[in-house]
Amino acid sequence: MTQVLFATIKPRTLAAVRRRVPPRDVPAHFKAPLDMVWAFLGNHPGLRTDGHNVFLYHHPPGSGPTTPMDIDFGVEVSRGFANAGDVMCIETPAGEAAIAIHRGPYQNMFATHQAIHAAVAARGRTSSHSMEIYGDWNADESKLEVEIVYLLA
Repeated sequence: MTQVLFATIKPRTLAAVRRRVPPRDVPAHFKAPLDMVWAFLGNHPGLRTDGHNVFLYHHPPGSGPTTPMDIDFGVEVSRGFANAGDVMCIETPAGEAAIAIHRGPYQNMFATHQAIHAAVAARGRTSSHSMEIYGDWNADESKLEVEIVYLLA
């Protein structure tokens, strides 16, 4: 059973590229924007420290897995910077959030998202944004971790 915690989170600064896609299509659309971010970071030494890949989802009212939404595909950075082409400096929202850790293959993350949705609904709340914060890569899929965060509206 997935444990969902509620906590106040601080903003994160990201170098990110925004695309509008349905959440269910993220696996087919995240690579090109992230490649752009990583190329940008390679040309700006010192901007990235030990930051992780972060996907920031902007939830429109009534959205679902097939509803296109703005998604920022990004990497945590150490400081702000001037936007360069499609690569933008953004700050993630801060505030009260529902948080769970997904462990295992990425294709099984839906169950963790569902557990968070249920916990948020049980409190009579909704969310305006969500994030997936990817841990370090491991070829052993059982060791993959993603922190999933839903900002409460």
